[in-house]
Amino acid sequence: MAKHIFVTGGVVSSLGKGITAASLGHLLKARGYQVTMQKMDPYLNVDPGTMSPFQHGEVFVTEDGHEGDLDLGHYERFIDENLTRESNFTQGSIYQSLIARERRGDYLGGTVQVIPHVTEAIKARLRRIADQTGADIVISEIGGTVGDIESLPFIEAARQFKKELPYGDVLFVHVTLVPYIAAAHEVKTKPTQHSVKELRSIGVQPDFIVCRSDHEIEDGVREKIALFCDVRPEEVLVCTDAPSIYEVPLGLHEQRFDEMVLDRLCLERRSADLAPLRSFLAAADACDEEVDVAVVGKYVSLPDAYLSVIEALGHAGVRCGCRVNVHLVDGEELSDANAGAVLGGMDGILVPGGFGQRAFEGKIAAARYARKQGIPYLGICLGLQAAVCMFARDAAGMSGATSAEFDAEAAFPVVDLMPEQEDVEGKGGTMRLGAYPCKVEPGTKAFEAYGESIIYERHRHRYEVNNAFRERLVEAGLSVSGASPDGRLVEMVELPGHPWFVASQGHPEFKSRPTRPHPLFCGFVSAAAVRRA
Repeated sequence: MAKHIFVTGGVVSSLGKGITAASLGHLLKARGYQVTMQKMDPYLNVDPGTMSPFQHGEVFVTEDGHEGDLDLGHYERFIDENLTRESNFTQGSIYQSLIARERRGDYLGGTVQVIPHVTEAIKARLRRIADQTGADIVISEIGGTVGDIESLPFIEAARQFKKELPYGDVLFVHVTLVPYIAAAHEVKTKPTQHSVKELRSIGVQPDFIVCRSDHEIEDGVREKIALFCDVRPEEVLVCTDAPSIYEVPLGLHEQRFDEMVLDRLCLERRSADLAPLRSFLAAADACDEEVDVAVVGKYVSLPDAYLSVIEALGHAGVRCGCRVNVHLVDGEELSDANAGAVLGGMDGILVPGGFGQRAFEGKIAAARYARKQGIPYLGICLGLQAAVCMFARDAAGMSGATSAEFDAEAAFPVVDLMPEQEDVEGKGGTMRLGAYPCKVEPGTKAFEAYGESIIYERHRHRYEVNNAFRERLVEAGLSVSGASPDGRLVEMVELPGHPWFVASQGHPEFKSRPTRPHPLFCGFVSAAAVRRA
């Protein structure tokens, strides 16, 4: 039977529950245990796929095509495992399944209630991920903050779950804020006390308390929290702000967090192999060069909208021995007229994925500037489509070339709706989603980066390069460096003769890991470093 760890949050949101949970997952995997993770979101959307990035940050796509919470990205990067659609579910998806069953008459006229029906459905998801993965330990993060009405069914389900399993099979970790009050020159424990009190009032006693703070927390403060929250002082962990999120596991390891968790779960204390993480951090510290990369998007006021892109750039930078300074550029404000002023000092230009016409012309201007000035360029999803539109206009004589997504009557819709998407009406979960194969052409920059002819990338889109214009684009000099194995779909393009101009219809950022950076990002950052030199 799998052991289960539930991670809750208190006082405020955005404390770093996901990083804390992922760090614990990394430590337990480093000790030889099979670990899987999941996120339970309390909102009523079925998934984040139709939510604005301004509301939710990026949508992370799994190998099997689930549109999930951005914390899934943290989980994958920290435990180095591919997660699935079982790794993220929302209150909306739970209610959707229950209402569908009620409409079929499955409840035989009975009243459908939060307890037991909603909580039983949540517990079924907890059991299912354990059964499907065969994991030794399942770490489940409960979204939101203790005290939120939306989170109550999940906490109640977890409380019941612990009661139903043998002693030592379930434990709770509560992540809470210990704020520093500048006027008083001290950190305050009262918010944590109230948060734990709220948690205990609904029947859950945390086994461990992880205190987040931007100031040092002394032993006396930990002892005070332990006294009022009914845990031992050593079970109050300190997690202060760190220069890198990848330092968090080591900080928790130094406090014996993983050892105490294994003891509480009645599991053997196997030796921990943290050498790969330490090597990555040492390499990051040793980076003595810098490169400046512009990320030209439309959601730049919320960096979390491009979280995996930024992380992947960082991973590749460490591999290439340089720090990547990411400059978020608002594509809506960018044009051919000001591209030189905005992008002139950049060593690389990256145009990430996105939806909608807003900022698209700015992304085309970024691709054009990169092409003309010989600046390394990486296009992702819509970034590929912007590059194709730019090339069609500038080199293939197709004035005004654009995507049919933005102009259905365009003379040159070089990007068009995929045939299988034509009759799709629903917005949620209906795109081309998940991992698909791509055949990479030898002799291209893409092949040089990957080093193999068949690769898999995760996708999230409805529009593709229009095959009606494909031959004309190729004749004008565009290289189709990657296509679906049957040759039907353009998956990657590049510009021969350019120092490094590569674009992918897939999302390579989702597969980058600290110790295994993605080849395309490595190629891009390496080219940027060469330009810088």
